[in-house]
Amino acid sequence: MLKDITLGQFFPGTSLAHRLDPRSKIIITVVYIVGLFCAESFVSYGLMAALLVTGVKVSGVAPKALVKGLKPVLFIICFTAVLNLFYTPGEILAQFWVFKITKEGIFTAFFMALRISMLIMGTFLLTYTTSPIALTDGLESLLGPLKKMKVPVHELSMMMSIALRFIPTLIEETDKIMSAQKARGADFESGSLLDRAKALVPILVPLFISAFRRADELAVAMECRCYHGGEGRTKLHVLRYHARDYLVMGAYAAILASVLTLAHFGL
Repeated sequence: MLKDITLGQFFPGTSLAHRLDPRSKIIITVVYIVGLFCAESFVSYGLMAALLVTGVKVSGVAPKALVKGLKPVLFIICFTAVLNLFYTPGEILAQFWVFKITKEGIFTAFFMALRISMLIMGTFLLTYTTSPIALTDGLESLLGPLKKMKVPVHELSMMMSIALRFIPTLIEETDKIMSAQKARGADFESGSLLDRAKALVPILVPLFISAFRRADELAVAMECRCYHGGEGRTKLHVLRYHARDYLVMGAYAAILASVLTLAHFGL
């Protein structure tokens, strides 16, 4: 299960998605999320699904990697769908005990599961095609106006980037600790829920120690390189928008407008 978590991973490439400005990719991801939450019908979701498929094709990322990333949250998706299935009011199709299945509940459960799945795959596509450094620069540039309000934009962007960067590292560390504990006879798969929770204690303690040690090493390395925040820092690669960025953002804006129009007319 731990190996299925792909959040924070970056797959290098030369596709159009990789060559887009990181600010453009952050903006179109936000537009994509807004479009998903505005979609209300099969036509709207079909349009958003076509957009996601196009993005996957253009990025060159294997669809298997996106589907693999859904496994850790599969329980949440199913649980949300079941809640919407039984607790959405409307025309009753079947009833047993206190549970009622309605026509509206079926559609709501299907759309909710589809929305969460597409939301996760769309946001994962951002981290798959954008390096942590580029993502930091893009976030800092977009949040630049907040600097006038004394908001530590550079530090916030740096912390977010470091957090994403170390997710795969911590997952790998957890897997190593679990393998070592299993070799010593630990059992994480049998017993009651309470027994499984207790079995995780020997994993959490060394994992926290390892995380704090890595954080200390990173802080020392940054201090040795005279890092003192974003004040007065220059960039090796200056971000610039190109024609492809404007074209892609325009296309996403047009699709969002189409989804909003369809939602307005109930389609």
